[in-house]
Amino acid sequence: MKLIKIFFYSTILLIVSCSKKSDDEFQVKKGIITESVYASGIIKSENQYTVYSTVNGVLQKINAAVGQTIVKGQPLFEIESEKANLTTENARLAYQLSQESNHYTQDKISEMETKLQIAKDKLDLDQSVYNRNKNIKQYNVISEVEYERVELAYKNSKSNYQAALKQLSQLKAQLRNEQNRNSNNLKIAEKSQSDFTIKSAFSGELFDIYLKEGAMVTPQTPLAIIGKKNSYLLELDVDENDMVRVKLGQTIEVTMDSYKGKVFEATVDKIYPIMDERSRTFKIEAHFVNPPPQLYPNLTAEANIVIQTKNEVLTIPKSYLVDGAHVLVDKDEKRKVKVGLNDYQNAEILEGLKAGETIYKPK
Repeated sequence: MKLIKIFFYSTILLIVSCSKKSDDEFQVKKGIITESVYASGIIKSENQYTVYSTVNGVLQKINAAVGQTIVKGQPLFEIESEKANLTTENARLAYQLSQESNHYTQDKISEMETKLQIAKDKLDLDQSVYNRNKNIKQYNVISEVEYERVELAYKNSKSNYQAALKQLSQLKAQLRNEQNRNSNNLKIAEKSQSDFTIKSAFSGELFDIYLKEGAMVTPQTPLAIIGKKNSYLLELDVDENDMVRVKLGQTIEVTMDSYKGKVFEATVDKIYPIMDERSRTFKIEAHFVNPPPQLYPNLTAEANIVIQTKNEVLTIPKSYLVDGAHVLVDKDEKRKVKVGLNDYQNAEILEGLKAGETIYKPK
């Protein structure tokens, strides 16, 4: 969407830089000219945001009123949550049951630890016998059959010990996983249930509530709007063709329908570095130097972002230009001029005219 550029200035910028001699002639003099970029937008409260639900359901209760001061974390809305309550209760019962069954599981672990110790003692004994017979086998003190029996007993003891060790480890892991699973299920259920109570993310003022009790709510349904009380900023849209000329700290001249005939000064203090593909505009934020006495969210505003201002330059009314590059002198003599900055009414003359010369309005 291409924005139409409209320029406006405070009283000092409306001083005509040419002295009018008649309806059709002007005497060129030095004056002021300002180049600006047009922007339009709205007034927003600091930290203004729209409240949404993360769950579907029926709006059961509204816990706040329009105009009320809100603190962070304050419950604002309650969504019908009978199913969520039942899910949480089931998860709590499962968690309590797992806690109660810990005693039985602990008994099994103790029993398994005893079996492991018996297996370890037998392994130590069989390993000692095996090592002793291994050392004397070379002296033919023990028969081959007896040696193989001793070796087999040692291997069986080692295998039994490793199996018991693995069983104990699995039993402990099973207990730990079951407890974690039931604990996590309870936390998830409680978090899901808490989503049915919608709380404020910031402290501020509740500007509006969009629904009534009994209305159907989805995650796409706006519920309310909240912002910082008595603290406002300008949110403006700038056309993509002009955005490269906008910088932080630039002065902005602002007008609003709520304050007709008045111009307020603001300053660019934030530029969003991405273009809205639908409107082909960039969003910027600005704050008033001296805010109007009374503001409300979503008031409309028009603004000129001052790119540069030149003092003591030759300017003429744009209506006196012929083909954008000539002026009339001595009523019918056309003279070429070099034009610099333009505002909504005047044009800067860089070359071709001098102060004090008279130019004529083309017919």
